[in-house]
Amino acid sequence: MIGTVLVANRGEIARRVLRTCRELGLATVAVHSDEDTDAPHVREADAAVRLPGRAPADTYLRGDLIVRAALAAGADAVHPGYGFLSEHAEFARAVRDAGLVWIGPPPDAMDAMASKTRAKELMAAAGVPLLAPVRPEDARADQLPLLVKASAGGGGRGMRVVRELAALDGEITAARAEAEAAFGDGEVFVEPYVERGRHVEVQVLADGHGTVWALGTRDCSLQRRHQKVVEEAPAPELGEARRAALHEAAVRAARAVGYEGAGTVEFLLPASGGDGGDGGAHAGGEAYFLEMNTRLQVEHPVTECVYGLDLVALQIRVAEGERLPPEPPSPRGHAVEARLYAEDPARDWQPQTGVLHRLDVPGAVAGGGTAGGGTGPGGAGVRGGTGGTHGLRLDSGVTDGDTVSVHYDPMLAKVIAWAPTRAEAVRALARALERARVHGPVTNRDLLVRSLRHPEFAAGTPDTGFYDRHLAALTAPASAAVPDAPDPRGLAALAAALADAAARRQGAYGGGAPGVPARVGGWRNVPSQPQRKEYRAEPDGTVLTVSYALTRAGLTAEGFPDVRLLDAAPDRVVLDVAGVRRTFEVSAYPEEVRARPGAGTATAAPGTAVRVFVDSPLGAFAFTALPRFPDHEARTEPGSLLAQLPGTVVRIADGLKVGDPVVAGQPLLWLEAMKMEHRFTAPAAGVLRALRAEVGAQVEVGTVLAVVADPDEDPGDAPGDPGADADPP
Repeated sequence: MIGTVLVANRGEIARRVLRTCRELGLATVAVHSDEDTDAPHVREADAAVRLPGRAPADTYLRGDLIVRAALAAGADAVHPGYGFLSEHAEFARAVRDAGLVWIGPPPDAMDAMASKTRAKELMAAAGVPLLAPVRPEDARADQLPLLVKASAGGGGRGMRVVRELAALDGEITAARAEAEAAFGDGEVFVEPYVERGRHVEVQVLADGHGTVWALGTRDCSLQRRHQKVVEEAPAPELGEARRAALHEAAVRAARAVGYEGAGTVEFLLPASGGDGGDGGAHAGGEAYFLEMNTRLQVEHPVTECVYGLDLVALQIRVAEGERLPPEPPSPRGHAVEARLYAEDPARDWQPQTGVLHRLDVPGAVAGGGTAGGGTGPGGAGVRGGTGGTHGLRLDSGVTDGDTVSVHYDPMLAKVIAWAPTRAEAVRALARALERARVHGPVTNRDLLVRSLRHPEFAAGTPDTGFYDRHLAALTAPASAAVPDAPDPRGLAALAAALADAAARRQGAYGGGAPGVPARVGGWRNVPSQPQRKEYRAEPDGTVLTVSYALTRAGLTAEGFPDVRLLDAAPDRVVLDVAGVRRTFEVSAYPEEVRARPGAGTATAAPGTAVRVFVDSPLGAFAFTALPRFPDHEARTEPGSLLAQLPGTVVRIADGLKVGDPVVAGQPLLWLEAMKMEHRFTAPAAGVLRALRAEVGAQVEVGTVLAVVADPDEDPGDAPGDPGADADPP
């Protein structure tokens, strides 16, 4: 029997495994990088061991250090979570060689499936349909588009879509570099890219006694950068014949490699064609095997909710040698999961960093295990649930006050809804996300809400091209839902200004006692100039000017003739909007901002900037309060290309040098941040006047990477290559 489990991971999955271990009466050990010294998973474990360093390559990808940590802490088993070393057979062997229990599949099974190229060969021998691989040197124009894909790992890293043959070699190079950084394995392969496919997978669970369960299907077609965003179980619009065929193929795949534990077999279904009359127009044609993930998937909660199981508990019991019942419990209802990321979808999904001040999803319970994760029906599994009622679950790797780091994936949390029907589950999840309070970095929360309410998704017919077609509309600024109604973002800014005034009257910012205005009120009985305040709206940067006055006649606000003030406090403003009472919850967080050239925004003034978050029935809005007197030194040269996220310069375009002509959109350099490469392109056509980056350099947000000037413009004393006169700001 296992007594103590070391979790060889971090963030959400580490916390998820720790919860189940506690419920099973197991002691726990965490490992952590220097960046994660005070992370939630470290605080929640019974013991923790430091892995010196910050980057994954120095910490969570060091199997030797993790095995040593397990032995030092007295653990007798290792759970790898997902990502990092979870699919490394050599790590599994090292764990076993050290006399520890490996809570995962046999290393030989991992070897068989670790390389997607070798896995495809194995599946072809088993009669599972495959997409034919393409040799890069033999690629033809009529085979486009192509997909470059890493052989190891997952999560969309090391994947590139190629639409022009001339770009193939460069994309292979980029995919190899990204795969090497993320998984320690730079092997890639090329295959046809299906433009409008469905990503459907089957959860399998096997014991060491020959029993293999197929725990239903999941649809994971809503993806960005080939990484899943929304997942659901069961996959809709499949038909029983297609579903049975996928289950059979998944079980064959697991048996072919002697699999044990939890795993996932992934398939690609073209989103056109038929299903022999059984699956509907969206069922697609033949299902192609993609890969088998020899670990727990990020999206495993939707399967848990539908089957009433705790998959982590089952992993542990299989590792202890227990038998599974001959048949799994019957599925009930529908579950949908949305991944909440610190990223800006409107700006090419750029990851965001910074302090997460607040993450609150009203009504949600912590997921996993018997105590917190009962969002599905009861069943003949490890745990029961709420008996078929609606449920909401939150699996998060962060807590209020944590910092979202550049070193790791930007996922903040997974929000999961279960209900008896798909329509109810989708509606519940959209509403839960809409009501959530997420204060800190820009997130994809609004995109998730709009995606769930999109007619195409509501109909159960999404495919992997969903965001290619709809991203612009899904990220457009919020507007009034009712014609001629006040703009909700403007109302939110007005509420922020009124809350700010209330805070100042009460001395909330200075820490001193309230002055005369606080004792007698902020009203004036003589004519006065309106109060004016400016806010920069997030994430699009629109500047909103609020102009209002509080007189004996009440509130008068420019642009809002039908708005009356009912109550104002530093954290709550109540307005009557055309006869409808609206409450705006206002949260303000002062943040220290370094004033330096290249900050790229007028808000980077000396002192303290204030970010304001307004949550209301009309939506959630985030602003930065602009100073009355901007810092005129916080500016950059025209044509500057700024680092919009912190990271490491990993590549500069071949042969690029100062003085070269460039065209708008031309790739200049690449940064690595949050386990992915991010390409930075020329902001306009012109001449490269300065290149202030070099491979290996660490850059912060706002750093000037390059300057592109008009070719007819006199360069004057514009700096060239970095040197004594051209240090990056």
